[in-house]
Amino acid sequence: MIKSMTGFGKGEVVCNDKKFRVELRSVNSKQLDLSIKISSRYRAVEADIRAILARELQRGKVDCYVSFESSVAETSAHINREAFAAYAKELRDVCAANAVVADSDYFLNAVLRMPDVITSEEQEVSGNELKAIITATEQAAEQLNAFRIQEGAILIADLLKRVDLIEQYRHEVEPYETARVEVIKNRIRENIEKLSIEVDNNRLEQEMIFYIEKLDITEEKVRLDNHCAYFREVAAGEDAPGRKLGFIAQELGREINTMGSKSNEANMQRLVVKMKDELEKIKEQVLNIL
Repeated sequence: MIKSMTGFGKGEVVCNDKKFRVELRSVNSKQLDLSIKISSRYRAVEADIRAILARELQRGKVDCYVSFESSVAETSAHINREAFAAYAKELRDVCAANAVVADSDYFLNAVLRMPDVITSEEQEVSGNELKAIITATEQAAEQLNAFRIQEGAILIADLLKRVDLIEQYRHEVEPYETARVEVIKNRIRENIEKLSIEVDNNRLEQEMIFYIEKLDITEEKVRLDNHCAYFREVAAGEDAPGRKLGFIAQELGREINTMGSKSNEANMQRLVVKMKDELEKIKEQVLNIL
């Protein structure tokens, strides 16, 4: 199934009065380029997140945001009551001994700034919270893949339409290809007549045949048809055909360019330009295919 590399997915799971949210944003990239933003307290689950996303997403530049909301107030800061009382007593004694009247707000701020009065304790993370993040990641990856599939269907329909147009222009070349042979022969004869010299007509015919054979595009047309058919086959039969479709597009370009260099006829060259235009659009879009 064709997938785009562009997409968005979100997963949410509630656990222990917390709602964990995982958001994924993806754009095209040659490899998996994964960036994870997660709170330091949940770093233990980062390796599992990477493994899930590598398995499910395969390629793309992916930004992963892991956040949580708590339904109850919580803080890791605590006041050491014993230290507070000891510092407060010392300050009161110093103020009394020096006849200093301490302002209550100033006195409180001074005590709170003393070492070890305010401590921070790392809260223990439960296994259920880590499992909740993993579940939210799986949900987000599933949603992102659904988005990619929907986008991929639109992309491949557009690509196949442009392949059809290339084939159509290729067939429109044929009438001009047949007519140009006589045009080329007449042009050569007219130029020779302007020189007013005698020529061996048999030898002239042989040389014109050799020259016209160099302009023959039958081989290019056959290869172009084969490449178009192979493009459709790969698009229909492979799960992640992006790279291969890109290679086929390069081969299409070689045949179209050779046809252009051999065309030597204005109408044929116009059709070749149309084929190149469609091919450039294919090359641009195929970069977004997984």
